[in-house]
Order: sequence, then C-alpha cells, then structure tokens
Amino acid sequence: MAKKSDYFGLSWIVSLILAIIPFTSWICGAITRFMEGKIVAGILRLLLGWGIIWIMDLIFMITKKEICRLLPC
Repeated sequence: MAKKSDYFGLSWIVSLILAIIPFTSWICGAITRFMEGKIVAGILRLLLGWGIIWIMDLIFMITKKEICRLLPC
C-alpha cells in the first residue's frame, strides 16, 4: 500500500499536484493544520499562505513528502 501524504491522507502525487496550484495549496494547507488541531498554525496559513509559504510547501512536498510546518506544536 502506498504511503499516505499530508493533504487529507491522499497519495503523494495527488498532494504534490494540489501543492503546485497556489489556491489549493493555500486552502488545503490551512484545512490540514486545522484538522491536526493546530488552530494558530491554520490561521497563520490563511493569513500568510501566499508567497513564501507556498514555495516552502512545494520544496517540502518534493523532498519530504509533507507540507512545511512553521509551528510544529
């Protein structure tokens, strides 16, 4: 069975495709953080999800197969 990735437990390829599109990366990243119970991280993603966080998400998704987590706790 394939290893699940960050966005809603989807496969890595599907998550990578969603991460490439800026709007879906922004929404899926925020929803993922809210689902993890990280309210502050989800709000930060909603406010600052464009630009540098999107680029970081792409780099992390390609290298680590997970989104960038600025606030791990």
